[in-house]
Amino acid sequence: MPVRKVHKDVKKRLKTSLKAKARNREMKSELRSLVKKTEANPVQENLKPVFSLLDKASRKKVIHKNTASRIKSRLSRLLNKPTTPGAEAKAEA
Repeated sequence: MPVRKVHKDVKKRLKTSLKAKARNREMKSELRSLVKKTEANPVQENLKPVFSLLDKASRKKVIHKNTASRIKSRLSRLLNKPTTPGAEAKAEA
């Protein structure tokens, strides 16, 4: 069976896709670590950089926009969660 010729554009696409893959992996890793840090210490000051990075990642198509929205919602809910056991009952009433 004869060996097929590899076209120039195929080589270029491979090179660009590998670069994009590395860039996406780096951004996802940074995003995960920031989200974990914020989950451990849910303070208002921690949310702004996470939200910013989530928006940037969804704009660059690293993650889907609904995924970014879901993560933001969960983090906001964590922040607004009542801290004392009695406060939860009062909030529901």
